[in-house]
Amino acid sequence: MAEEKITPVTESEIDNIRVALDLDDGSKVECKILTIFEAAGKEYIALLPLDADGKENPDGDVYLYRYAEDEKGIPSVEYIADADEYEAAADRFDELLDEAYYDSMDE
Repeated sequence: MAEEKITPVTESEIDNIRVALDLDDGSKVECKILTIFEAAGKEYIALLPLDADGKENPDGDVYLYRYAEDEKGIPSVEYIADADEYEAAADRFDELLDEAYYDSMDE
């Protein structure tokens, strides 16, 4: 079996990574990755939905999903059905936003 070659993402490419989600209503939405973070021992991903032109949505909506990678490093996202788990992830994401805001004030 040939060894699989994985090409790392460069700093200039990181802001252009997109995730396509299939929504419950049958539609698809393209999202920009805001961050991957840990909360309560699990990994989560914050996604910013983009409009049809690929621009950030003006409403500031953010989607939170559970995040995982398989043994080959292939990422996957999973809907968070449990309200308590979602609240823990949302609280941690809010903390990260606050930290980024205060860090920007120090600059």
